[in-house]
Amino acid sequence: MLIKRAEDLTEADVTPYDVYRERRRFMQSGLAGAAALAMPWLARANITLGKITPGPFGTDEDKTPLKDVTTYNNFYEFGTSKADPAIRSGSLVTDPWTVTVSGECDKPGSVDLHDILKAHPLQERIDRLRCVEGWSMVIPWVGFPLADFIKGFQPNANAKYVEFETLNDKAQMPGLRRRVLDWPYTEGLRMDEAMHPLALLAVGLYGEPLPIQNGAPIRLVVPWKYGFKSIKSIVKVRFRETQPISAWQKAAPSEYGFYSNVNPKVDHPRWSQRRERRIGEFAKRKTLMFNGYAEQVASLYSGMDLKKNF
Repeated sequence: MLIKRAEDLTEADVTPYDVYRERRRFMQSGLAGAAALAMPWLARANITLGKITPGPFGTDEDKTPLKDVTTYNNFYEFGTSKADPAIRSGSLVTDPWTVTVSGECDKPGSVDLHDILKAHPLQERIDRLRCVEGWSMVIPWVGFPLADFIKGFQPNANAKYVEFETLNDKAQMPGLRRRVLDWPYTEGLRMDEAMHPLALLAVGLYGEPLPIQNGAPIRLVVPWKYGFKSIKSIVKVRFRETQPISAWQKAAPSEYGFYSNVNPKVDHPRWSQRRERRIGEFAKRKTLMFNGYAEQVASLYSGMDLKKNF
């Protein structure tokens, strides 16, 4: 049996969906299945979403079933297997939850999740999610524009980028005990990307608060980029003059660039990105430029070499 060291793992070292699905069927046929289903995979933050209105964007494609959305996840803080986050995330306490904002802004400070929800009307938006390993989902998120959150802290003229950071607590997140990445998990956007109306701070899905394995209680959704850009369980936001180095960019700079836009013309060094498999489907489909959002976001990258700036 080949055993990889934690430091050798990459985002691709996760269970393929077809293997995972057969494993679940086997588990559900016996006592192991009963134990797995008893795990707190539906644990949620102690929050109430209240009124939710339709968002101005989205897709009319068929939604991925809730069971797949909540049991087939990348969340390395709880383990590198697709099933780990649903099984191992019950230890995370999501209420109270505070997000601290700092850096190049006129009104830095900390804000409680409940106050965030009071300040920002919620909308539902059905978005495509494309992961770098070649699988995709269609998810009805509940959230509000990242731009609305940013404006409240009044970033100044030096704020060219915004950086996000995930909770870093080994007691609550057992995956942190393995040096898969240089923890804490960080991600970043250029300021004009962050202010684009498609960039969403999500607090729910399918009309309910986020399950922990999906990034509770608050996560980023950037639908025209690969899924690893949509950082989960955010506790810190920093406005920066210089470009931040994200967690995957730091771990493998030749494989994961800062922009990480969905671009079928730019292959990952170890596999093609030209096709993808929608969870629940057998046949692969063509990968769309910017994950199908080219009309909305292509202008952000006018004049850029998208092979160089991958």
